[in-house]
Amino acid sequence: MATLIGLFVVALVAFTTEGAIGFGGTVLAASIGAQLVPLAVLLPAFVVVNLAVSAWLLVRDQDAIAWRMLATEVAPPVGAGTAVGLALFHVPGQSWLILGFSVFVIGLAIFQLVRPGTGELARAPRVALLVLGGIAHGLFGTGGPMIVYVMRRRLPDKRAFRATLAVLWIVLNAALVANFASAHLYTAHTIELVIAIGLTVVPGLVLGSRIHHRLEPERFERAVWLLLLVAGLALAIRTALSL
Repeated sequence: MATLIGLFVVALVAFTTEGAIGFGGTVLAASIGAQLVPLAVLLPAFVVVNLAVSAWLLVRDQDAIAWRMLATEVAPPVGAGTAVGLALFHVPGQSWLILGFSVFVIGLAIFQLVRPGTGELARAPRVALLVLGGIAHGLFGTGGPMIVYVMRRRLPDKRAFRATLAVLWIVLNAALVANFASAHLYTAHTIELVIAIGLTVVPGLVLGSRIHHRLEPERFERAVWLLLLVAGLALAIRTALSL
C-alpha cells in the first residue's frame, strides 16, 4: 500500500508537469518513480496512462500543432532512432547506457541554464539529436530531453511546443506499448499500477493547465531545463548506485 501511495504522488507530479509544459512526465517517472518500483514494471504501466494525457493535450490545443515541421523535420529522424532503440530494448545490460543518457541530460540542462540557446540549430546537429532522442525513447521511454532541446529552439511559443510534442508522444508511446506487450511485460500487477497512476490524470492535468497559463515565457524556459536537471541527477544517482 505504501508503494502505491508513493507512486500516486510521483504520478501526480509527473502528470502535472506534463500538463504544464508538454513533456517531463515519463522522465520524472523513470528517474523518481523507479526508486519505488522497478523500471521494467513501472514504465509499461506509466506509458499506457500517458497516452491518455497526450491525447487530451492534443485535443485541447490541436489548432496550435506545427504539423508541417513535425512531419518533415522531426518525425523521420526520431522514427528511425526509435526503431533502433526498440530493437536494442531486448538486449541485456542497459545500466551503462542509462547512466550515459542521464549524464548527457545533466550536461545539456546545465548548458541551457547557464547559456540559453537562441535560434534554430544547424541541420546536422538537429538531425543527430533527434535520432539520439528516438533511440533513447525506444530504449527507456525517456528520450524527450534531446527532442525537447531541438523543438524548444524551433518552437518558442509554449502552446505550439506543448501541442506538437503531444502528437509525437502519442505515436512513440503507442510503439512502446506494442513493444512492451511483445515482451510480455503486461501482467496483473501492471494493471494495479495502471489504476493507481490513472487516478492522478485528471487532477494532474487540471493543475498543470493552470500552471501552463500562468507561467511567463522566461520562467517557462527555465522550468523546462530545471526539470531536466533534477530528473537527470536523480536518474544518474539511481543508476550509479545499482552498478
